[in-house]
Amino acid sequence: MEADGFVRRRRMTAETTSNDPGVAGASAGAEVRWLGGRFWGVSESIVGSLTPRIGGETQLQTVDFTRSAQEAPIEDSEPDYEGLPQGASTSTHMLAGAVAGIMEHCLMFPIDCVKTRMQSLQPAPAARYRNVMDALRRIVTTEGVWRPMRGLNATAVGAGPAHALYFACYEKLKKTLSDVIHPGANSHLANGTAGCVATLLHDAVMNPAEVVKQRMQMYNSPYRGVLDCVRAVWQKEGPAAFYRSYTTQLTMNVPFQALHFMTYEYLQELLNPHRQYNPSSHMLSGALAGAIAAAATTPLDVCKTLLNTQESLALGSLSSGQGPGKGQGQGAHRQITGLAHAFRTVYRLGGLQGFFKGAQARVIYQMPSTAISWSVYEFFKYGLTKHQHSKRRTQHMEA
Repeated sequence: MEADGFVRRRRMTAETTSNDPGVAGASAGAEVRWLGGRFWGVSESIVGSLTPRIGGETQLQTVDFTRSAQEAPIEDSEPDYEGLPQGASTSTHMLAGAVAGIMEHCLMFPIDCVKTRMQSLQPAPAARYRNVMDALRRIVTTEGVWRPMRGLNATAVGAGPAHALYFACYEKLKKTLSDVIHPGANSHLANGTAGCVATLLHDAVMNPAEVVKQRMQMYNSPYRGVLDCVRAVWQKEGPAAFYRSYTTQLTMNVPFQALHFMTYEYLQELLNPHRQYNPSSHMLSGALAGAIAAAATTPLDVCKTLLNTQESLALGSLSSGQGPGKGQGQGAHRQITGLAHAFRTVYRLGGLQGFFKGAQARVIYQMPSTAISWSVYEFFKYGLTKHQHSKRRTQHMEA
């Protein structure tokens, strides 16, 4: 059947070519587009069921290959980006979100390593850094060029499913709540609420990966690799250790994501009111939203890092009663548990300024990180949805 269809198109092209050059050009373009549709149809088998299905598409008209050259540009024009994502399925959001999350964490991982070390309350003398660039330079020269990438595989494994759930949940709830709160328009309350709920799913998947990653990022980390770290934590501290910082993570990420999504959507209203695919506006909005949210939640991030790493020197200082606070030693501290305990520990060992350790590194990390995440996510959402639309149009034309 496909071969017969191809022969008919060739014959139609040959017939029109002898009559009118303009029509011949339109027919040749139609043939090229048909071949392109065949190529994409084969390549789409790679993603299989993950490729989105566009719901609620308007009925496409049958395209006449003998149309005039003046009519061709009108019928061939692609629908704009604003109309495409509205029909994107959950699988589109999940696939685009997974790719965005993996790229975000992998590209910014060296800065994340520096942030973790600079948040240390009692760092070793060799792990005290002046700024981000000084930390990167010293880590590479003294510990090896690949040392800032330790723990990357654990992050990549966790970031894919975590961000898939994160973006899919956000998109679904944002639309549902916006239709209820402010039908036909953007609702900041809906954006913030959707971001908070999406964070619950994201952190439930990502928290164990964060524990492993941050322990491997610390100076003089005793673990040989990811599996060794997982096995050691499981045997010595039990499975609960992988979720010891979960409540703190939520306490930090719920306001972070609410502020992040509300700022991003607000900036999109200003910079991209028609909500078309605009890479520069996605990157700028994401960067500014990430910077503002990161600066505001740094104290909670310091507490989360302490809970994840269970910093040995900090535990030793607690046992000896050191620190600027008035609290005295309480015997041997084996573990720091809970947000309140982490807050007391940070204040006792670092004072008020201890809550802002690594703030510079955190902002420097979050600005490009959220810019990458949003721009990659919007790009893949646009590309997948447009590809599916083109495939459906080609199938309709063949029918």
